[in-house]
Amino acid sequence: MEQATTTIAGLRAPILRAGAPSTEAIVFLHGNPGSGRDWQPLVEQAGAFGRALAPDMPGFGQADKPGDFDYTVEGYARYLDALLQAEGVQRVHLVLHDFGGPWGLSWAAQHPDRVASVTLMNVGLMPGYRWHYMARIWRTPILGELFMATTNRPGFKLSMKQGNPRGLPDAYVEEMYRNFDKKTRAAVLKLYRNTSDVSALSERIAQVLAPRRIPALVVWGEADPFGSARYAEMQRQFFDVRRVVLLPDSGHWPMIDNPAAVSEAVAPFLRERYCAR
Repeated sequence: MEQATTTIAGLRAPILRAGAPSTEAIVFLHGNPGSGRDWQPLVEQAGAFGRALAPDMPGFGQADKPGDFDYTVEGYARYLDALLQAEGVQRVHLVLHDFGGPWGLSWAAQHPDRVASVTLMNVGLMPGYRWHYMARIWRTPILGELFMATTNRPGFKLSMKQGNPRGLPDAYVEEMYRNFDKKTRAAVLKLYRNTSDVSALSERIAQVLAPRRIPALVVWGEADPFGSARYAEMQRQFFDVRRVVLLPDSGHWPMIDNPAAVSEAVAPFLRERYCAR
């Protein structure tokens, strides 16, 4: 595995790469707040049998965070498309978490013939979804800015304990906080304010993807305070779900708080789908 730097549409960003060159790739998309490094163990494992990519997306991690980037789901889907073109990827296995779900699935709805599989981690198509309490704060003008301005290291670490009964490693939370700088906080406010109706977005994407019956794996930390685990089984309505893995003592970041269980589920699925033709 290597950590490199890519430049897409003039934006520089770190990217993890593993495996031999190929027009087929497993593409890992983080969410908020996160980075490509969230996926490092899985990228290494996937590189043993296929090509794997995990970028920092604009506004997050160590990627460029320009104020004039299009911080919308559509903007990120366009960025992903440009990234795949630059990497020469035609056939894609998507591994998605948090906002990586809307970004990746929106791209998939625009390019359904190129999607070989999806792995959904605490995210998916979520009709009826209503924003969680943190999102409602971020979406509120002035209140969101005040919240971001007053979020310090102790407060951030305390918030990461909510809904994570297994706990997150201190080093991971510290890195997440370092990346959660002023520009990332501004990006988060723009992204959430530009994403008003996740339910309607899910329904639009479902109209395109559901008839395709794309092979899927669903992994869900049941203690997640941001997305109810009831959505895990619901993914069977939209994808050819081969397995639903519920982790009762995991929270929103199961790949971080229980990497062994996640690897046990994800690696075999990706190996099987990558090698299927």
